[in-house]
Amino acid sequence: MIDREIDETLKRVSQTPHAVEPVLLGSIADSVKATLQPVRCLPPTWILACGLALLCAAVAVAGAARAGFYGVEKMNSLQLMLFFPVLTILIAVAATEFVNAMIPGSLRKLSPSALLATNCAVLVGVLGLLFRDYRTEHFLSAGIICLLTGFLHAIPAGLLCWLMLRRGFAVNSVSAGLVAGTLAGLAGVGVLELHCANFEAAHLLVWHTAVVPVSGAAGAVLAWALRWQGGRIAEASAQRTPMS
Repeated sequence: MIDREIDETLKRVSQTPHAVEPVLLGSIADSVKATLQPVRCLPPTWILACGLALLCAAVAVAGAARAGFYGVEKMNSLQLMLFFPVLTILIAVAATEFVNAMIPGSLRKLSPSALLATNCAVLVGVLGLLFRDYRTEHFLSAGIICLLTGFLHAIPAGLLCWLMLRRGFAVNSVSAGLVAGTLAGLAGVGVLELHCANFEAAHLLVWHTAVVPVSGAAGAVLAWALRWQGGRIAEASAQRTPMS
């Protein structure tokens, strides 16, 4: 059999009508209709991003209110006017990227890794410019406390942000987890800058900034673990389902 004969055979087979029982079609349509429900549209991206930013700000202020606003009370006018507006911009950008990550087909201006690197670089630049105390007293002990404090406040910020966007769907859950962790880490940095009165440059550059990559990595690992667990559950369910 030559190629032309094969093509003609396949064409005849594809054109042969395959009748489907009307009863079967009706049962399929009825089963689909039973599960159809109206879906409420998501708000615009900028509204969702503003909501996420407000959640992060609320976590930062609440955490600092509980521990004390010692850091912001010690800051001078230049530090106040420069750092917190920059932090607000970083949170707004990260919030927008998280919304885009949870809406399939949205335009992504920054990759998750680029977003994380940009946030860290901007924080290092701003903190290095504003704080010039180069002493390193109690560098390790004080630094670990700040890192843990910032990370522990990033956890509720990340959970609240996820709850707000739970109706979304992340095509790449690991990337979305990295973005969510980055956003939550910025909330943790906000807590530290409001509370921590240790203005040593090395302390701020290393330990305060480290909250962002640690939180971002934690978000990515958590998303990967949940995806892996979901895959295992689906695989086990498929193995238990009898083949027809």
